[in-house]
Amino acid sequence: MTFPLLDRKLFLPTSKEEMERLGWDYADIIIFSGDAYVDHPSFGAAVIGRVLQAAGYRVAIVPQPNWRDDLRDFRKLGKPRLFFGVSAGAMDSMVNHYTANRRLRQDDAYTAGGRHGMRPDYPTIVYTKIIKSIYPDMPVIVGGIEASLRRVAHYDYWQDKLLPSILSDCGADMISYGMGERTIVELARRLDNGDDISQIQDLPQTVVFSESKPDDDDIILHSYEECLKNKKWQSENFRYVEVESNKFHGRTIWQSTRGKMIKINPMYPPMQQHEIDASFDLPYTRVPHPRYKGKRIPAYEMIRHSINMHRGCFGGCAFCTISAHQGKFIASRSKQSILNEVKAVCAMSDFKGYISDLGGPSANMYGMRGYDTDICEKCARPSCLHPKPCPNLNNDHTSILDIYRSVDSLPGIKKSFIGSGVRYDLAMAHNKKNGKINQINRNYIEELIANHVSGRLKVAPEHTSDNVLHCMRKPSFSLFINFKKIFEEVNKKYGLRQQLIPYFISSHPNCTEEDMAELAAITKDLDFQLEQVQDFTPTPMTVATEIYYSGYHPYTGERIFTAKSKEEKNAQCQFFFWYKPENRQQLVSELYRMNRPDLVKRLFPQNFHERRNQSAYSNKSGKKTFRKNK
Repeated sequence: MTFPLLDRKLFLPTSKEEMERLGWDYADIIIFSGDAYVDHPSFGAAVIGRVLQAAGYRVAIVPQPNWRDDLRDFRKLGKPRLFFGVSAGAMDSMVNHYTANRRLRQDDAYTAGGRHGMRPDYPTIVYTKIIKSIYPDMPVIVGGIEASLRRVAHYDYWQDKLLPSILSDCGADMISYGMGERTIVELARRLDNGDDISQIQDLPQTVVFSESKPDDDDIILHSYEECLKNKKWQSENFRYVEVESNKFHGRTIWQSTRGKMIKINPMYPPMQQHEIDASFDLPYTRVPHPRYKGKRIPAYEMIRHSINMHRGCFGGCAFCTISAHQGKFIASRSKQSILNEVKAVCAMSDFKGYISDLGGPSANMYGMRGYDTDICEKCARPSCLHPKPCPNLNNDHTSILDIYRSVDSLPGIKKSFIGSGVRYDLAMAHNKKNGKINQINRNYIEELIANHVSGRLKVAPEHTSDNVLHCMRKPSFSLFINFKKIFEEVNKKYGLRQQLIPYFISSHPNCTEEDMAELAAITKDLDFQLEQVQDFTPTPMTVATEIYYSGYHPYTGERIFTAKSKEEKNAQCQFFFWYKPENRQQLVSELYRMNRPDLVKRLFPQNFHERRNQSAYSNKSGKKTFRKNK
């Protein structure tokens, strides 16, 4: 991959020399980021920096500062006029650094050259403590995924223990959680007007220490110390946190932690179209900073020719953090804003005519909302699709089809692909209010498959067991089977030879080894050899993580089994790869141990015959060949 090395003046400054070239002798705000600096609307530090710049502030960025040496990176730009901002980056650092088996990863997609080790574990904590040690009187505001999803007491899988709000551990003055454009500009204005950071207690989407008293309508969670003693209280807390973060108008949440009260102010209502357009329409160069001298940044390579059309997700999957960070209500860009960005991509020197993705958190939720928005504003459901689609949901795909066709008609576009996950259950959901929409949505599915698949369409049924899928807040696997039939019909109609690639998860709460064995047999019967699979990784602020930690479902109080030990998790994961010869002997033994010779017959018919013959021979001698589960 190559990209032009543009004039450094086109970027936010990252060094004293770059500030001087701009004629600055100081910055109003200095942002420290755990990611490399890519000036693109998919990279949080660039977005926040550009938004503040558009509001009239001087903003500098220090990407991936060295925290191991004499800390010169933390001193090189001096003290900002208003505040320091800190973000661990576009991923939680522990997910970035470690696998589901807690093994250290050898690369980092958000670093030049994919180099590992350019950020510490928990950069939010490490960077903030360093800044506070050097500039104790300067406000420090932390944001990004890591701070956002750790804003309240949470289970940390990598330390295997319950941790307090990251505000308590890092020593910052405030957390700005969620998508932070409105929060950070309002904060800058208040500080610029002379407000002390300690006086700013009511700013939406912020978390602060507060000495004031909760209002009657506020929610007071079990304290962090109480949750350490009783896991069920932590589970109960999570339900309130999730419900309020998914409301149009949430309530303020409080939690006592280490003798102080932490106040979590509710989210802003969803962005209006002109607001989200304004964020995406800023003068991004769309390339990495010249400091990297053209080195490959894997995360940028994936998205450099992609377009994000909206924010938010109303799927509410139990293992996903999108709604906790972006909210469940969809904020969609205007068609013109999207087309303008496509034209900017077309002008890039390395563009060959192919848009890699016209998508979002869920590719086909663009422009969707409830028929009656008054109902939506009162709704507390975490998902608009589970356990069944909301009757108030307008799942009309007309606007998305219009975007696809308009993009494809632009000069320079050969083809646009959909790389984000498609919710086939949303497109297939029967609309009772308007029968015409059902045909429109069928047209959408056909056009998606016929014109926007790059050889392989990736979708996420996640499992085959209805019990597991219910816990995941996902639809029945029978819906995937129906979608597969449509996929094959469309391929046949257009003479295509495309592949359908399903994603699956093992070791999710409520999943047993036998569920995984059945998954293997079912997917084999459908002619799949699974590739896109993963072992469940508990991440902060998901229903699944709370079940994993506490053993209880936050909404029902029901006890739920979850595989936890390395042996249990590996036993489940191996069924993904039943087709590998080296796994066969072990899996056959496990299936007979489960008393499931029927699955042996489906997965390994040759071994079934051999074992049956051995069993007949052994029975003559009075010996048993396998035992039932106890």
